[in-house]
Amino acid sequence: MEIIGQIEDIIYKNEINSYTIAEFETEEETTTVVGYLPFVNPGDTLKLIGKYVEHKEYGTQFKIDTFEKMMPQTLGALEKYLANGNIKGIGEATAKRIIRTFGEETIHIFKYEPERLAEIRGISKSKAKEMSESFIENWEVWQIVGFLERFGIGAEHAKKVFDLFGTKAIEEIEANPYILIELTRGVDFKQIDQMALDLGISYDNEKRVASGIKYGLIRSTYNGHSCVLKENLIEFVINLLDVSTENVEDGIINLKVKNEIVVEKREKLEYVYLYAFYNTEAEIAFLIKRLQKAKNIKKVANLKTELKKVEENSKIELSEKQKEALELVNDNNVTIITGGPGTGKTTIIKNIIEIYEEKGKKVILAAPTGRAAKRMTETTGKEASTLHRLLEIGKIDEDSLYKNTTNYEGAPIDADVIIVDEVSMVDMFLLSYLLKCVYQGTKLVLVGDVDQLASVGPGSVLKDLINSEEISTIHLDKIFRQAAKSKIILNAHKVNNGEGFIQKGEEEGTDEDFFFIKETSQEKMLAQVVSLCTGRLERYGNYDFFQNIQVLSPTKKGMLRNKRIK
Repeated sequence: MEIIGQIEDIIYKNEINSYTIAEFETEEETTTVVGYLPFVNPGDTLKLIGKYVEHKEYGTQFKIDTFEKMMPQTLGALEKYLANGNIKGIGEATAKRIIRTFGEETIHIFKYEPERLAEIRGISKSKAKEMSESFIENWEVWQIVGFLERFGIGAEHAKKVFDLFGTKAIEEIEANPYILIELTRGVDFKQIDQMALDLGISYDNEKRVASGIKYGLIRSTYNGHSCVLKENLIEFVINLLDVSTENVEDGIINLKVKNEIVVEKREKLEYVYLYAFYNTEAEIAFLIKRLQKAKNIKKVANLKTELKKVEENSKIELSEKQKEALELVNDNNVTIITGGPGTGKTTIIKNIIEIYEEKGKKVILAAPTGRAAKRMTETTGKEASTLHRLLEIGKIDEDSLYKNTTNYEGAPIDADVIIVDEVSMVDMFLLSYLLKCVYQGTKLVLVGDVDQLASVGPGSVLKDLINSEEISTIHLDKIFRQAAKSKIILNAHKVNNGEGFIQKGEEEGTDEDFFFIKETSQEKMLAQVVSLCTGRLERYGNYDFFQNIQVLSPTKKGMLRNKRIK
């Protein structure tokens, strides 16, 4: 649906992507609107297309899909627009005088007879010209959003395009539509390619081929890859652009000469990287080796004595593997602790905290997500933060970071020991930012399970570091007695070992915390989910649907798609 009205007040605006929460006044009511609104200020008149949604805390809101900026419909609205500070040289008093003098002709005067603004006392001819240019520039900026919408590029990217090209953005894009591929993630290549072909660009044009190659590399990063086999890339671009093998190979050579991509040979195979991705991988290798080779100044003397104290305090006898893990941490600046659920990773983290804090060392805990950080806090009793908060990168535009990590200069982390949990979810860029912030001599402990959730961003950081055999690593494989009571943990290990689930009646003495229910129809599956969520699970614990139960679905279509159960 669409609504037309005026922005009354902006409650919140993200300065990077222009995500906005605002009060919006229509003829019928004032409502809260949320969505991407670049170049919008109080007083602007908009046509919003979207839908009303119900926020559990803030009530009814209008969620914006897209918008169109309109010239103010009334003189009052026009005066408010002129007075919002967006047009150079015009404040509230000047806006009133302009509207009082020119009335319904005001917009025409700004566009076509700007010299007449000088008829108003206090406005010189040069100032009148400046006001007119500012007014027209603002109008041109508005057109960028609508122009980009034609290519499936949302309003959230419009500001980025304008910041790069200014008011000449449309002109620049029409001259070379392919620049949009590199500016924003998730654009429709075929739409942009068709626009370029309609403008007369030939099929084998160098810009078109280069764009197809970079698009193929960018697409691969959406699936977590940092590079692509050259032969696979060539095949993808041939099918995408309908060009010859020679065209693509020439394009790869040209991009390599321009330092836009890197081609690396490994074991008779060639891999192609976007330049920033290759640099980030090389940077990680350099930084982690440098940290590893630094003097071990945080080492604790008489560790065996400290381990005995830990066992006495906790009344838990450490396994040989756990002791080995603590010795590795003490002997190395960089250590990886890996293993499946229930193998004692959390116990080791708690022991590291106890041993080093007892010696007056500062220990910092972090995890890649808010949920993982909260879990780390709960299990250790020590506050953990997200890596984004620790590195102060929450407000940085991640699209631009993915293109150039060398610009990131984070503040060094004040810590003697940094422990990062759930490292399987850390991508290559986040690890690069972290390593840049670690002092030489600080101990870095990376904890995780390669079989757990992978990172959303590109790179298999934990798996690749382990496979490199360059970092001291301890593999925990023993399931501890308390964890062995959980069928969830036992089955997780069985799946990783290629075995079937525990059958009913097996593993006496285990908790009933795992059920595998097999159904063959969507209707029956949905009935099972509803039944479990609305009472059946209460037999096994105090489960409240809105507090303790999460339903995950692998599909986006059909009866079992991600949809709230009412």
